[in-house]
Amino acid sequence: MPSIAIIGGGITGVTTAYALTRRGFSVTLFERHRYPAMETSFANGGQLSASNAETWTHPSTLWKGLKWMFRPDAPLLVNPRPSWHKLSWFAEFAASIPRYRSNTVATARLAIAAREHLFGWAEAEGIDFDLKKAGILHIYRHRDGFEHAARVSELLAEGGLPRRAVTPEEMKAIEPTLAGTYFGGFYTESDATGDIHRYTNGLAQAAEKRGAQMVCGVEVKKVQSDGEQASVWLAGEDAPRTFDGIVVCAGVASRDVAAQLGDRVNIYPVKGYSITVNLLDEASQQAAPTVSLLDDETKLVTSRLGDGRFRVAGTAEFNGVNRDIRADRIAPLVRWVNQCFPGVSTRQVVPWAGLRPMLPDMMPRVGPGRRANVFYNTGHGHLGWTLSAATADAVAETVQQWDEARRPRLHGGLVLPASAR
Repeated sequence: MPSIAIIGGGITGVTTAYALTRRGFSVTLFERHRYPAMETSFANGGQLSASNAETWTHPSTLWKGLKWMFRPDAPLLVNPRPSWHKLSWFAEFAASIPRYRSNTVATARLAIAAREHLFGWAEAEGIDFDLKKAGILHIYRHRDGFEHAARVSELLAEGGLPRRAVTPEEMKAIEPTLAGTYFGGFYTESDATGDIHRYTNGLAQAAEKRGAQMVCGVEVKKVQSDGEQASVWLAGEDAPRTFDGIVVCAGVASRDVAAQLGDRVNIYPVKGYSITVNLLDEASQQAAPTVSLLDDETKLVTSRLGDGRFRVAGTAEFNGVNRDIRADRIAPLVRWVNQCFPGVSTRQVVPWAGLRPMLPDMMPRVGPGRRANVFYNTGHGHLGWTLSAATADAVAETVQQWDEARRPRLHGGLVLPASAR
């Protein structure tokens, strides 16, 4: 069996490992934390949201970034301190604006395709991850936001995703616990939510049962490839471990790993925050929503994880590789819960921050690198949970095609039967 190294044990790395083991590859996954899914895949918003496929490369995003730059509680916050990495990223972001429509449509199609794999794998492996198929309700307080969402709905429909406009009265029927005054909303019945951390760990265990090795708690110091063999150097080991191929799924570290392999993958770490509200009493459990929400004005999303947890997440912070959990960024999330769901006690709230690996055009890097045996599945931004199963299956298919193409050369022009491989 061809041996494949995977760098990174988040949702993209683990889904890639699983997809490759299903195709018969010998997989070794390297993760610097003690367990999989301990960084960006630990406590995200929980939404499996094809309805959130709109890319950020809309002209209005640049204006909002400038307008909010000096507001510490702004939904989009950019540290004004310049760096070449940040400047190059925003230059490419601006250059991607003409592809806003096509990339939004393509992302919607990818998100829809991902559902089949993600749900199917969970069912096949018996993974319980607090899945709730109750749809996602987008809420709008003002006409301009609602009208923009109507235009987005046309793009989503082009990508194969139906969603419908709903009146304030219909919104109240869909989610009776939601407080406040709204102009209207859009509801996507086919969307869902779930706990990314539980899913990733469950799928990692399933991949191990299929033969994958999860090498956790180790730091990858160096990677190299000559196109025929990939080498991985680990901290504390003198000699490299060698493999036939390598897949980079390293989140925000993918940029540095790719540079070692001769590729440019201009990922920027965009920090997002979340709070997990522990619903400690029956009153809070009754007052918390069961339908997932997306508040476009505040850029916040919610998910109900079982009976006892309510997750609220969002915002975007361009501040380099900075994992600090800032009180002034968490406070707006708590205030939002108090305003929209006043019956929920926020006495016990667990804050978290993670770095989303974002490429300037908001599209993931999926496929081969410059060298023949190097592949990428990274750069999913805020949609890693939503897209990961589809991109993992796609990169696994690409790896399989590479392996089949190289076999005649490896065996002197002979194509070996499956029993001899």
